[in-house]
Amino acid sequence: MRLHRLLTGALASLLAVASFGATEANQATEAELDSIKGLGPASTARILQAREQAPFKDWADFMRRVKGFKAASAARLSEAGLTVNGVAFEQSPKAKP
Repeated sequence: MRLHRLLTGALASLLAVASFGATEANQATEAELDSIKGLGPASTARILQAREQAPFKDWADFMRRVKGFKAASAARLSEAGLTVNGVAFEQSPKAKP
């Protein structure tokens, strides 16, 4: 029984570490989105409004549906911890400076 508790605790710790710092655009609350560096009340409101229509499929869908977000801003938000469907933003090799 003690081994079971240790394994369960270890698994819970691993899951917590894996998800630490990530904020999912499709599930985050208004406060969680506002806590992302680079997002403020107006941009958070645009994200929530677009998300009400349907969940974001990917970063391209996010940028297409939420006014004001292009590759550079998506990269900054991703670096600050925002994900779309659990995926961080990756610029295409052509788009990288």
